Amino acid sequence: MHSRIITLTFSPAIDKSTSVPLLIPEKKLKCSDPVYEPGGGGINVARAIKRLDGYATAIYFEGGCTGNVFTKLLHKESIDIIPIKTSGATRENLVVKEIETNRQFRFGMPGVRLTGRAYQKCLLALDNIPDIAYIVVSGSVPPGVPADIFVKIARIAKSKNAKLIVDTSGEALSQAIASGVYLIKPNLKELATLTGKEILGIDQVKEAAKEIINKFKCEVIVVSLGAQGAILVTKNSCYQITPPNVNVQSTVGAGDSMLAGIVYGLQNHKDLVESARFGVACGTAATMNQGTELCHLNDVKKIYQNMEPPHAI
Repeated sequence: MHSRIITLTFSPAIDKSTSVPLLIPEKKLKCSDPVYEPGGGGINVARAIKRLDGYATAIYFEGGCTGNVFTKLLHKESIDIIPIKTSGATRENLVVKEIETNRQFRFGMPGVRLTGRAYQKCLLALDNIPDIAYIVVSGSVPPGVPADIFVKIARIAKSKNAKLIVDTSGEALSQAIASGVYLIKPNLKELATLTGKEILGIDQVKEAAKEIINKFKCEVIVVSLGAQGAILVTKNSCYQITPPNVNVQSTVGAGDSMLAGIVYGLQNHKDLVESARFGVACGTAATMNQGTELCHLNDVKKIYQNMEPPHAI
């Protein structure tokens, strides 16, 4: 049995996806049958790892009737879970695909405010888990979460000799790299923000990422480039990973699938470069599916086998 992967999701959501022929204002639109899936960064990472024949435990906040539905959806997928009860109802997000144009509209509801008691229970649950290899904190951080939350999580990770991986944005990401993390997965915009710039080009990624690594407590940065793959940066190396072209149906969940592939690869003793390559294959595989669907293992294997080796830059 491998040491455990634990995912932590502060702001889970039921993802409801549907489609309409054309999105027209002021008109009653006929939607396709909706698909309901449990979502949120860490939840999706745990679900994707399960699809890769791996195993992860998901800690998340559950509230109200929607929280009950959310947990039932996870039970249907046989995900190992530790729900933390909270007073606010679990949110719901909506994804609508416009069939005529193939455009996708994503409506994200605000996260539920968390109480001190709720997040303390979350930290206690994390601290009580033995034999952790990776702690993955992914997704947005809602109101009510204290500014030093990543300091506390980093302290728990250090006490367990576990690697802390963070995929978030804004102030939460700044807090995370100051607290001490093993790996972050920003996109170009998020990396630009971390370095105090308005915008970054791909040719500036290496320099910007190394600046973060040298300045803060962060060992590895995987910069997501969407359809162009990713750039892996450490203190002493930099690799560009490019996926093959695929028929993109939806980009929802691609980043979470990518992160799941990276962590799964590391847990299964792939080196960092190959783990990042496997992660890019997982993210690319997720884009081949409709709505909020995550990657499928057969697609991942085919893409991984057809990818060019990562090249140093």
